[in-house]
Amino acid sequence: MNTALQIRPMRRDELDLGIDWAAAEGWNPGLHDADSFHATDPGGFLIAHQGDEPVGMVSAVAYGAGFGFLGFYLVRPAWRGQGHGLALWQAAMARLAGRVVGLDGVVAQQANYRKSGFALAWNNVRWQGPAVDHGAPEAGIAAATPADTDALLAYDAPLFPADRRGFMRRWLAQAGSRVYVARVEGAVAGFGVIRPCRQGWKIGPLVADAPARADALYRALVSAMPAGDAVQLDVPAPQAEAVALARRHGLRPVFETARMYAGPAPALPMQRLFGITTFELG
Repeated sequence: MNTALQIRPMRRDELDLGIDWAAAEGWNPGLHDADSFHATDPGGFLIAHQGDEPVGMVSAVAYGAGFGFLGFYLVRPAWRGQGHGLALWQAAMARLAGRVVGLDGVVAQQANYRKSGFALAWNNVRWQGPAVDHGAPEAGIAAATPADTDALLAYDAPLFPADRRGFMRRWLAQAGSRVYVARVEGAVAGFGVIRPCRQGWKIGPLVADAPARADALYRALVSAMPAGDAVQLDVPAPQAEAVALARRHGLRPVFETARMYAGPAPALPMQRLFGITTFELG
């Protein structure tokens, strides 16, 4: 007899399992992402069980009452084609009802997302290449300290459509990560984060007032890594200066997502976005 599918919020330890599933899909999650993710919205990570067997998951993270983000949408291979994905999707959308909702989805699935009211805003492209030692950071670029946190959060605020200070505070302090900040006359003019992943390193976010500062931050971040290690940077495709940065440093496109929104797409200062934070939480 078939057991009805059960969907409920994940415990913190179950998110580790879900991140293992994401790694098996080739998504290359960060080694220490789970703590930052789960604490942002402990009820926002849903797991589906068929009897005692976990079969899939989705995240539906609420940033307050006005915005949410979907991610980690997957069903384990042996359980696909049985309606579990649709059930998870419906549970996630119900949890975020009344909010503008964003996602980074598989490009080929855009038609399915449109059926739920999503519209394409832009594509994000993952670029990958080797870390290169560029020497000491140039003037105005330095490793961030905990004393910089509030200033970095203030800089980040207009670059995201909701208050995500709680998430970013944890992200900046995540184990194994390095954070570099650009300053002009003492004021923050950009910053970047690089973190260890299952394979190599990911940069995100990478944000700056000007392309030259973004480039200087990129060079500082990759110089802090072992030369030759793989580095990934998720770039908004319409941001020509960000694409040029990736090409200039020998990165190659390896994966693409469709950034879509159900509800009005936020007006973000795209010229300052050289690398998004994460496909999972926005």
